Amino acid sequence: MNIIETIKNSLKELIGNTVQILPALVTALIMLFLTRFAAEFFKGIATKIAQRTIRSKSLQLLLSKTVYVTTWTIGIIIACVIVFPGLRLGDIIATLGLSSVAIGFAFQDISKNFLAGILLLLQQPFKIGDQIVIGNYEGTVEQVDIRTTQIHTYTGEKVLLPNSTVFTSAVLVRTAFESRRTDLSVGVDYNTPLPKASQILEKTISLVEGVLAEPAPEIDLVSFSDSSIDFIVRYWTLPQQKQVRHVKTRAITNIKKALDNANIVIPYPIRTLYFYNQKQYNDYQEISKPDNNSNNHHKVMQSNE
Repeated sequence: MNIIETIKNSLKELIGNTVQILPALVTALIMLFLTRFAAEFFKGIATKIAQRTIRSKSLQLLLSKTVYVTTWTIGIIIACVIVFPGLRLGDIIATLGLSSVAIGFAFQDISKNFLAGILLLLQQPFKIGDQIVIGNYEGTVEQVDIRTTQIHTYTGEKVLLPNSTVFTSAVLVRTAFESRRTDLSVGVDYNTPLPKASQILEKTISLVEGVLAEPAPEIDLVSFSDSSIDFIVRYWTLPQQKQVRHVKTRAITNIKKALDNANIVIPYPIRTLYFYNQKQYNDYQEISKPDNNSNNHHKVMQSNE
């Protein structure tokens, strides 16, 4: 009987506490529901203000995300105070501190990617729209999110790289500067007058559409190859990959045409092959060698090597 009475009293107390806390719980849920709309509303305002006042798209994104997260944090704290009226600010801070440690261990990768994303947006090693190379991936940066960096590859594919990987990896930013150099190898025949060839290459590359006048193109002699003497044509273009490819195609076409008109040969690789009848040759021949002990001679085998 005592056990049954204890259970009844516990249930009555639980129901009473639930009824007592129910209005506060409903109010807290309504508060979270309103916080969702408030976060989206303030995020939209922050985005518009950032677009008008900040040029960097990365910093615009950082500002909007900061406002969004801050609004949610304030809404959650207010909801907790409504449900637990006796909760003090110190208790909330202590709870948040302990929760952050627990969350840090439980979601280590997520936290690491989040912090890396914040640092990428603040330091801006690259911007939205830059063309970059990270490991085996190359393309245009479309978005730096809280967890990932999104790249649109040149072949039309989307790559999502964890921010921690991007932050700790070597990143090649192809569009970091206003111009980008291309080195084009050209080989000419050994009978070619080298000053003449150099002048033709310099004049031709300077007239190619898309090649920048500054920095000026350069023509360098670099090596004696098996079949040719090799030049390197160095010229500058706009840094975008599409522009680099198109200019290179025009450069190769115009250089080939100019060398043909000047009767300068771009040689094929040359290989010399020797043919002979192996039946007419032996690795060993019989020769005579004098015998010191007699006047007779005997035959020995001697290699031709």
